[in-house]
Amino acid sequence: MLRHALSLSLLIATLLTSIVPASKANAYSVDDPVVVNMVEGGMAGMLANVKAAPFYKLDLTYSGGHGELCLAGYAVMKVHHDKNNPVVRRGVEAALSFLNMLNNAQQRNFPGGENKTLYTVSTAVLVLAEVDRKKYRPQLKLYEKFLRQDRESHGGYSYPGDRKGDVSQTQYAVLALWTLDRAGIAVDYKGVQATIGWLLRVQDPSGGWPYLAEDPGSMTRIKQGGLTPSMAVAGGSALMIAADILEVWGEAMAEGKTGIVGLPKSVKLFQEDLVEDETSSDKPGYDPAPIRQAIDDCQRYLSISANSPDPAKVQSAWPYYQLYTLERYESFREVIMGDDYREMAGWYDIGVNYLKGKEQKGRGWPGQSYTTSSVSSSFAMLFLIRGTKKAIEQEAEGALRGGRELPGDTTKIRVDGGQIKGEPVAEAVTDLLDMLEGDDPSALEGKSLPEDMKLSDDPKTRKAQIGRLERLVRGSSSYQARRVAARVLGQSDEIRVVPSLIFALDDPDTRVRTYARDGLRFISRKFEGFDMKIEPGKRQDYGELRRAQREWRNWYLTMDPGYIFLTQ
Repeated sequence: MLRHALSLSLLIATLLTSIVPASKANAYSVDDPVVVNMVEGGMAGMLANVKAAPFYKLDLTYSGGHGELCLAGYAVMKVHHDKNNPVVRRGVEAALSFLNMLNNAQQRNFPGGENKTLYTVSTAVLVLAEVDRKKYRPQLKLYEKFLRQDRESHGGYSYPGDRKGDVSQTQYAVLALWTLDRAGIAVDYKGVQATIGWLLRVQDPSGGWPYLAEDPGSMTRIKQGGLTPSMAVAGGSALMIAADILEVWGEAMAEGKTGIVGLPKSVKLFQEDLVEDETSSDKPGYDPAPIRQAIDDCQRYLSISANSPDPAKVQSAWPYYQLYTLERYESFREVIMGDDYREMAGWYDIGVNYLKGKEQKGRGWPGQSYTTSSVSSSFAMLFLIRGTKKAIEQEAEGALRGGRELPGDTTKIRVDGGQIKGEPVAEAVTDLLDMLEGDDPSALEGKSLPEDMKLSDDPKTRKAQIGRLERLVRGSSSYQARRVAARVLGQSDEIRVVPSLIFALDDPDTRVRTYARDGLRFISRKFEGFDMKIEPGKRQDYGELRRAQREWRNWYLTMDPGYIFLTQ
């Protein structure tokens, strides 16, 4: 996050010499044992350093120390989804503490230069929304207020006192705004519209972006100084993320990409009390044509910028930071381009191999250029697990219309044809769903449920019941609700629920994983399954888990060859 031009040009350039179909480009995947072992090693290193001081001070709002802790908490939460992990807890504490400092009048006069306030605000939003967007809603709204006020009049973001606009800072501000919007918190949509305009104006005629930009004031591009491939992917990702906030491409990220078979397109969001959706249903529009053209131009710039075939020889101040930027760029481009998407050849493989060469004896990655090992490891792990792609998939898989969050309490959702109605259907499973989605799903704990619980025989009602159960097992914050949903789905004998049960194999709760595994065995009639030993109170073997998920996906594709698993 240094103010100087970020220079991983050669590393990124090696990725860009050719374009190939996404399905054939990479030898590695997030499930590969090599990748899994590196991620687990990074986790072990971060846990070992959980009490270590960040590189920057914690008593200065603008120094960036709190942002380091927030970033680490976000990365660990993305990997293991455990809000009680010490690294995650420390990240949340840092986000809350930083907000108190930010609201202190004496801290408001931030100096220029190496001011990392905006980076810290952005990472604080990421960790709080990832851990519990409902619980931390008040804090997230205060952070949104800061982002609203900090935007420059031209639409970009920059260091205090520097009016030009900084592409690096802008990309993180936009990522935070996207996260807030997905959490149901209204952001300054006209401001986002202005940010899109600024990013389009400051793109170089070649298709790249600079670190610090000169705004020509019109859509006629001018020559920008200090272009690098790393800033090209930063500018391109910021542009695509901002456009998605305004739903420039409609509902492409929600409809048809949920991973839930048979999810009715008519289902829309219903939220109440503390989970109300404040986002606008009438966001300002933006013509997608110039945005698509800008990304095409960026790809053209990247495709002719190759300088080195060997990423291990590349020298850079911020290699891990920039790898995560690249992952973000590819993840959003994949969604936005749809069937037209062709990934940059081998980009993930080259990143994996680069990280293999820099790993610290299986315990994460070294700190460098004013960062600690935890910061380097956070960016590296987010790259390896495809952190941005996971964020997009979470919004799609657990989403209703427009990619919004499923409410914690969906008691009022009833699907009847093309409408949502508010009265429950008087059937046993529907009544059970009302309890699971109610204010106190823990009331079910310790109570006996009928072993012969059956879904409705009416196709329409059954479809709605399955949809609600799938949403619970994928996204409920209550482990009791996820347990019951996994159990009933596993007993349903419905082949279409297999993707949701595969998803639930990764649940942090042992019993949810057990119900999901046993349900898959029952539905498939493969009673020996694909291994995956589960022992209460013991940590799940991560490699075995990923292998089981991969085998179950492969089996399901023999049943439904056209199905696309977003999480593979």
